[in-house]
Amino acid sequence: MPSLKEFRNRIASVKSTQKITKAMQMVAAAKLKRAQGAAEAARPYAERMASVIANLSSSVQGEGAPKLLRGTGEDGVHLVVVATSERGLCGGFNTQIVRAAREKIAALLAEGKTVKILTAGKKGRDQLRRLYAAQMVGHIDLSGYRTIDASAAQLIGDKVREMFDADEFDVAHLVFSQFRSVISQIPTVRQLIPAVAPQGAEPPDLKGAAYIYEPGEAEILDALLPRYVDGQILQALLENQAGFYGAQMSAMDNATRNAGDLIQKLTLRYNRQRQANITKELIEIISGAEAL
Repeated sequence: MPSLKEFRNRIASVKSTQKITKAMQMVAAAKLKRAQGAAEAARPYAERMASVIANLSSSVQGEGAPKLLRGTGEDGVHLVVVATSERGLCGGFNTQIVRAAREKIAALLAEGKTVKILTAGKKGRDQLRRLYAAQMVGHIDLSGYRTIDASAAQLIGDKVREMFDADEFDVAHLVFSQFRSVISQIPTVRQLIPAVAPQGAEPPDLKGAAYIYEPGEAEILDALLPRYVDGQILQALLENQAGFYGAQMSAMDNATRNAGDLIQKLTLRYNRQRQANITKELIEIISGAEAL
């Protein structure tokens, strides 16, 4: 049975941990509001860009289409870009993204495809390296970004396009977590290259008008497609950031409540042990007095 001093030290230690988790919960809640606003503000831009790409790509087909749109014509080598957070203490947030990536990788390998993995986020790299070290081809370090912006997305986009121009892969997939609410983040796999509009994106309603593009559709797509790829990556990173703070806030709230429950249990055991010690001492005093 632990001594009273050990109980007091344990209770003090748990109280210190509770203060830390409570502070982290409040910080995550404050950052979540800004991150959620940024993610929601990026959605209309990404949806409108997808709509424009869907409209232009419908009239540009075959060899005349930009390479980012038509692809290499092959389907043998797939690049899986896995975007996770740089930090932990966020429950199962990163694990869910990695699980979705592992399922996609396993499905591609079962089809006989060659898979290459590019990670953005330390937690995803650490988990995937244990199983797929041979498939890892690079890592994008985003730890220097306090807040996600377009330059972070461009850093990943430039690396992906550089590999694509060097014919290192045929198809690229982006794995991230789509933010829905504080307690709901949905792991999502989206094709990045060849560029396709997300499911449900529709061309804008031209109301029967016929547009003449100057320069032509192919030239416009040449300029828009790199921005479209960067826009999809930026949206994924912003969704990840909001999801991370939501998951961290929820995890720290659970940890704070668990610490409170543990403090109550330890305090109860401390009081019982203290009463037992007092009773024992009284019995010893009474026994000694009767012996005299």
